[in-house]
Amino acid sequence: MKVLQDWKDLPDFEDEKQEAEFWAAHMIEPHLMNASIHKPTVRESTTITLRFDPQMLSRIKRIARSRYLNYQSMMKQWLSERVEQELRNSKQD
Repeated sequence: MKVLQDWKDLPDFEDEKQEAEFWAAHMIEPHLMNASIHKPTVRESTTITLRFDPQMLSRIKRIARSRYLNYQSMMKQWLSERVEQELRNSKQD
């Protein structure tokens, strides 16, 4: 069995039969496969529950829609920016 050492060695296939024949005779080098796995740099998220006044939540959702954002993502962005601001302010004291 031949081992693929680089992704550029992977040919373009005409059809599924040709691809099946290729993979019957080839395998991907494990280091190449491991290097291709997406490893997020962000830690896991923790789910929390917040209670909002319905009008405030509607306003937040409206703002998010106007920016073509998911309202939860926008709120996380706002909180992140505010935390950074607070940390900068506390270092100045």
